[in-house]
Amino acid sequence: MNISDVAEQTGLPAKTIRYYEEIGLVHPDRGANGYRVFADTHLHQLAFLGRARALGFSIEDCRTLLSLYQDKTRASGDVKEIAQEHLNEIDAKIAQLRQMRDTLNDLIRSCAGDTRPDCPILTGLAEGQANS
Repeated sequence: MNISDVAEQTGLPAKTIRYYEEIGLVHPDRGANGYRVFADTHLHQLAFLGRARALGFSIEDCRTLLSLYQDKTRASGDVKEIAQEHLNEIDAKIAQLRQMRDTLNDLIRSCAGDTRPDCPILTGLAEGQANS
């Protein structure tokens, strides 16, 4: 299977597939002509990586998860620990985004939005309210 076939089947751009090869996540064979030759195992690995990345796992987490996926003697606790840590990071980001939203919402509500030059949004940003 060539890279365009794999790209079509996995939904990953060929550029991403090449990158994953460059950083050692996948190791396709090379034909006599030097072109990449992908086996079904590569297709499964790339689909796995695509789903993991879609969930926001980092490249290094993907590397570890792929290694665990291929290790039939793995402990599921190792996998769960990585997933839980990632979920904790997502929850922290959500909390930060909510705080940003609340602060911005307060600044917007305090602004009359009329023709006067005074603007509580600009004042709030200048006084550091965006960090609260």
